[in-house]
Amino acid sequence: MGQGRNYKIACMQPPDSTKPSRHFSNRRAAFATGFKDALGAPVLVLFAGMIGFGAMGQTHGFNAWMTGLTSLLMFALPGQVVLLEMLISGSSVLAIAFAVTLTSARFVTMVVTLFPQLHRQDRNRGLYAWVHLLAMTAWAVSMREFPNMSPKYRLSYFIGIGLPCWLIALPGTVLGYLAAGWVPAAVTLGLVFINPLFFLLTFTEVKPWANRIAIVLGCLIGPGFYVLDANSSLLTTGLVAGTLAYALDRKWLRPAPVEVTA
Repeated sequence: MGQGRNYKIACMQPPDSTKPSRHFSNRRAAFATGFKDALGAPVLVLFAGMIGFGAMGQTHGFNAWMTGLTSLLMFALPGQVVLLEMLISGSSVLAIAFAVTLTSARFVTMVVTLFPQLHRQDRNRGLYAWVHLLAMTAWAVSMREFPNMSPKYRLSYFIGIGLPCWLIALPGTVLGYLAAGWVPAAVTLGLVFINPLFFLLTFTEVKPWANRIAIVLGCLIGPGFYVLDANSSLLTTGLVAGTLAYALDRKWLRPAPVEVTA
């Protein structure tokens, strides 16, 4: 087609065009590597957060079964905290469902940025099961490591990271529930916030500069939005900082499209 004719195709170079630096012999090896990577900071951070949540549940009079199953079935610490707080305040079921849904809106962006990086044959209905393993810890580490491996091993690596994080959620919650009387309230609250802190530190290692710019801008403008309106400050800070970082990246930092002659 088109003998002697040149077609100029504008294509955007990916932000990370380096060759994979992590090689696996098979999917089982990728899973084992992910599992091993999770047994460090990701599992410890999530375990600490679930201890804080379990202590919170016991302090406010919830039984161990409900507190533990919340961690096992929801596996979304911010949503779990919102659920408990709204149950304590006597909010309606509809209001609770709406608030928990809003706190879980972050999963939409996490899914659309992570799962398209999987191999085409892995993007099937089975992801409806594996998506339950998605948490800030597993997502941040996967976003950092996916560019370093072949796409066909990425799902196995993700499962290897996410599975131990999910399995540790219930024991951590139960331990926190049983130890609630021994842990000061300030320490309990601090444990809950270890998880987003780990996410923040891990995400700074993701190579695209837009991510780092968004974090810096959020730290700079966040206090100002908090003074203006504490209730909406987290949402407005993320929206404004993320939008500005995206605009800066598109305008000045991202490589220009390369014309390929075919």
